[in-house]
Amino acid sequence: MSSDPTGRPGSQPAEVSTAYLQQLDEERELAMRTSSHPGSAFDGAAAALHDRLEELVQRDTREMVELMLDLAEHPEVAFEEHRSARAIADVLAAHGIDAQVGVHGLDTAIRAEITGAGDQGAPTLAILSEYDALPVVGHGCGHNVIAVMGLGGFLALAELAKADPAAVPGRVVFLGTPAEEGHTGKEHMARAGAFEDIDAAVMAHPYGYDLADQTWLGRRTLTVEYHGHTAHASAQPFMGRNALDAASLMYQGIGLMRQQTPPTDRIHAVIREGGDRASVVPDHARLDLYVRSQRPETLKDLSRRVEDVARGAALMAGVGVTVRWDEHPPSLPVRTNEALTGRWVQAQRRRGRDPLPHGVVSASLAASTDFGNVSYRVPGIHPVIRIAPPEIALHTREFAAWAVSDDARAAAADGAYGLAATVLDTLHDPQLATAVAAEFEAAGGAIDVPHFFD
Repeated sequence: MSSDPTGRPGSQPAEVSTAYLQQLDEERELAMRTSSHPGSAFDGAAAALHDRLEELVQRDTREMVELMLDLAEHPEVAFEEHRSARAIADVLAAHGIDAQVGVHGLDTAIRAEITGAGDQGAPTLAILSEYDALPVVGHGCGHNVIAVMGLGGFLALAELAKADPAAVPGRVVFLGTPAEEGHTGKEHMARAGAFEDIDAAVMAHPYGYDLADQTWLGRRTLTVEYHGHTAHASAQPFMGRNALDAASLMYQGIGLMRQQTPPTDRIHAVIREGGDRASVVPDHARLDLYVRSQRPETLKDLSRRVEDVARGAALMAGVGVTVRWDEHPPSLPVRTNEALTGRWVQAQRRRGRDPLPHGVVSASLAASTDFGNVSYRVPGIHPVIRIAPPEIALHTREFAAWAVSDDARAAAADGAYGLAATVLDTLHDPQLATAVAAEFEAAGGAIDVPHFFD
């Protein structure tokens, strides 16, 4: 039992057990020894084209690493990535590519494109980059690495097309996507038409493993405010209606509800406001919540249940309630396209990596990304690439340090090649392109993302 210097118990937080994480580690290690991704049954582009593409990626690696380090030294948070966006656009300009900055409704969004030789029916594929950082910890999610993986892949394809337009038989779009961290920048861009002419989209994320497909949860935000009547807490408490009581009831209600939710559902809440003086019955209280789930349909159901708890707490406390969803647009889970994923795996194996299939890392260790909103509009992939040991968590200073490491530098080149190779394969292999589209339609096709939760 912990104690303070006077011997009173409970003055320090209890130690956190690592037993569950150790269990997950053991299960993961077993799965890693027995699991292998099947790769791809499609031919993709010719081997000679991949040789040339790999040479072009390697040629630009020094420049990409310099940019990766520069972004890490000058982190910019969501919607404020002006320097970062300009640095990326300057690299594109140095390679003779005109880039638009301030597109699709966001001042720090970027768009550039190339068109090789091919008929008008050739697909258009997009490569996405992120470059926003986190407050305090900087690039603790490794978006500086994401930026150069996407940019490096796009530049290699551009240089390949410049030397031989027939080598890139279609259109490739580079999209710099701001404000992923908590602000769903890709959804803002999508509503402004960024993906209307795109047939598929690819990006990759740094992580502690090489995974072909990891679980990403959908996420919504909720603000609940309770409105009561103030009163003297001693002389006339019966004249009050306590808003903090309602907030406490809601907090307890969602805690009890967790027992009856799927294991990958997540609800996090804080009581932001709950009164100023203990002698006054609070007439206002506020909670901020995140609600996450593994599928759009289960996220919709969980949202309804959480709102019922909010309104029920108001009834119990006799107060009014205001419920506000999604100050920023919600994020959907990622719908992974397996046909595209297989080509990513083949490309990574060429680079000496062996991405593991879905399920090797527990779905309980899952975060969220606004790429999910893209993946329910067009086919897409969002694999992860190892830059750090498994025990180094995202959104930490430790991960930010690994985002400038030698491992991150290797991932910048491997990821750039993987994205470019996946795009090149899809452009050259009509059967692959058809399978990508067919798989997307079989999974339900595009949904009306802006109105899904109406």
